[in-house]
Amino acid sequence: MPGFIIDLDGTMYAGRNPILYADEFIGALRSEGWPYLFLTNNSTVHPGEVAALLEELTGIPVAPGEVLTSGMAAARYIRLHGQGNRVLCIGEQALQETLAAAGFVLTAEAPDYVVQGIDREFTYAKLTQAVNAIRGGAMYIQTNPDHLLPKENGPIPGSGAIGAAIRTASETEPVVIGKPSPIISRYGIELLGLPPEEIWMVGDNLRTDIAAGAAAGTRTALVLTGLAGPHNYEALIESTGIKPDVSVHHLMDFYRWLKAC
Repeated sequence: MPGFIIDLDGTMYAGRNPILYADEFIGALRSEGWPYLFLTNNSTVHPGEVAALLEELTGIPVAPGEVLTSGMAAARYIRLHGQGNRVLCIGEQALQETLAAAGFVLTAEAPDYVVQGIDREFTYAKLTQAVNAIRGGAMYIQTNPDHLLPKENGPIPGSGAIGAAIRTASETEPVVIGKPSPIISRYGIELLGLPPEEIWMVGDNLRTDIAAGAAAGTRTALVLTGLAGPHNYEALIESTGIKPDVSVHHLMDFYRWLKAC
């Protein structure tokens, strides 16, 4: 039985617009009884918010338990791989609440970890706090490395842009949780409860979605509805050196391909 880890922006919706056949695809997975999980690099949202947005834009009723965010994956990673529970959070409310709900103490005093996502109120003072903590021995965790985020009026700097300043001044490379890191993908695999080779990573971005799936040992499906499109995907594959297992025009093409195999 196949399982699916599904990207959101560019795969299920684009901005405030649903992607063609997104609702039919999820309906088909449900009718087959095939498990799936929505995955986002976004650390500024709770799973319930993502679920509500999906239902609003696509009409698909989604449970919060069907959503995995980079904030959730970061909290799990430091619980499993770190020591201590004191966190300096450079991030927004949802990330702070996710860490607190996981049992971490949010503090700038002698933190064990610096957990950094996008922070649209980032300041020089926060940069100084983060750098001093990391140079003092705190583990540096970055929720996701995205340098730019697409917006209707043009892209804005993302978590990776803030991370570049912290990384340069602290002279420390972070543990990156979100795509293209396999860490978040492996957590998704664990939640689905299937062997990696039975799971498909589905997305529109070779550098993040497809690279993360390949690194975690899943199969990969590139849908040509977002960053990759019918007119540029071959050039993108050539320039990145990242090749998906299958490329399809849209999600229902992928479902039909699966059924024909």
